Amino acid sequence: MAAPALTALGPHAALPPPIRPINAPPRGPRLVSLPGRRCRHLRLRRTPSPVGTAAASSSSVANTSPEPGAGIGDALGGVAIYSAATGEPVLFRDLWDQNEGMAVVALLRHFGCPCCWELASVLKDTKERFDSAGVKLIAVGVGSPAKARILAERLPFPLEYLYADPERKAYDLLGLYFGIGRTFFNPASVKVFSRFDSLKEATKNYTIEATPDDRAGVLQQGGMFVFKGKELLYARKDEGTGDHAPLDDVLNVCCKVPVS
Repeated sequence: MAAPALTALGPHAALPPPIRPINAPPRGPRLVSLPGRRCRHLRLRRTPSPVGTAAASSSSVANTSPEPGAGIGDALGGVAIYSAATGEPVLFRDLWDQNEGMAVVALLRHFGCPCCWELASVLKDTKERFDSAGVKLIAVGVGSPAKARILAERLPFPLEYLYADPERKAYDLLGLYFGIGRTFFNPASVKVFSRFDSLKEATKNYTIEATPDDRAGVLQQGGMFVFKGKELLYARKDEGTGDHAPLDDVLNVCCKVPVS
């Protein structure tokens, strides 16, 4: 028998929704049967796209600040960084006496950061006071030893006190901030404008060539730490770009603790 003729659809008529075939594969993550087992499946996770991964990593990461004590000193002692003078790796625990030696560990953001050139300049000018108190100055930045040498030569800064941490291992261990928000939009960065003259003087020979090749490094924030042997006496994380620890606070800790 012939099928009835189709009538024309009116202007407001709608076609019925398409019927999904009964044997269509289910939506969502694909399930793969494990051989030799019944009623068990392995759920395959989707690999995040590079865009999604970058977006997730760009947010500010607020890690827990290290507490004063000996534990963090033991952990940091096993971290290897690179001498700007020689390019060779060196462990933190080999940089100062782990029993009674005093050390100021200044972690700059990265060697291409103008605010870090200013901080390095202040540390260089204060080094005589550190020396007179028997305190070892250790300045660390994100980037390669070659990038560190650019800062050292142009600022200038003494090479023997400058170190490179290209993989940011010390930064991660000490829980320093990382991300777009902290780097570009944190209110704490406003204080940079009060140091305009100091910043201008420190960057008169500045070059962007000191910026790390791994551009993710520019999102790293720094911090300031004071150790006596393995004991952490003072810790401060930079809240944003240019939010450096008050140097008077650092000097007060160094001066009031007897140095053997």
